[in-house]
Amino acid sequence: MSEGSVAGFLGYWTAEGEAYARAGDYAWMASLVPGTRVLEIGCGPGFGSEALLARGLSVLVLDHLAECLELARGRAAAASFLQADVSALTAGQLAQIEAFAPETVVCWLLGAPAEMTGATPVDGGRAVVAYRERIHRAVAELAASLPGVRALHLVDRTAIPWQAKDIGRDTLVRYHLEKTLSGLPFTATRGNALYRKLGDTIASAGQVQKSRPALRHVVPTLASLLAIRSQ
Repeated sequence: MSEGSVAGFLGYWTAEGEAYARAGDYAWMASLVPGTRVLEIGCGPGFGSEALLARGLSVLVLDHLAECLELARGRAAAASFLQADVSALTAGQLAQIEAFAPETVVCWLLGAPAEMTGATPVDGGRAVVAYRERIHRAVAELAASLPGVRALHLVDRTAIPWQAKDIGRDTLVRYHLEKTLSGLPFTATRGNALYRKLGDTIASAGQVQKSRPALRHVVPTLASLLAIRSQ
């Protein structure tokens, strides 16, 4: 999802995030995170930050948007916060991250406003894909530069034929190894590639399936990959 403005995105994502939280999706994502000190890249309205804190983890939240950080503070006041662009960190911002000494970096890239992704109604989703790839790569490079980081957890929304999820796990691993993690000291296996169904009320799955019968077996999912430092 990529609403046009920041305000539109936050309004949409607050309602969407509440549905995810009620369904236990954020708790599921947080349950997959190893270590005790977590750097969260991109917080949205803060539901992910809240779930990480609920597990008793120490959390440093990094987001480019002050509006997101303000909402996240309201839900996860016990976290630490840093306004920064992960793809253009200053020396001072990097020093703050290094001082926090994270063991795991998470990037749950579930949505962003179009003014950040560059998405338009007629681009066929290409801008969102390019944005996702750019952010994932920047996050992975940051994780690789922090010697104390042992794991990188990536979650994104997608849609797959559920009966083909095992094939999808191999595809997910290959995609990240070839793009996100290429040349970096992280590895991933299909054992750490997981899918979780999202409810039909999320992303209007039922309406999409009715309007496009060819997609009747395709369901919206969360795609999770845990990459482990190999060196």
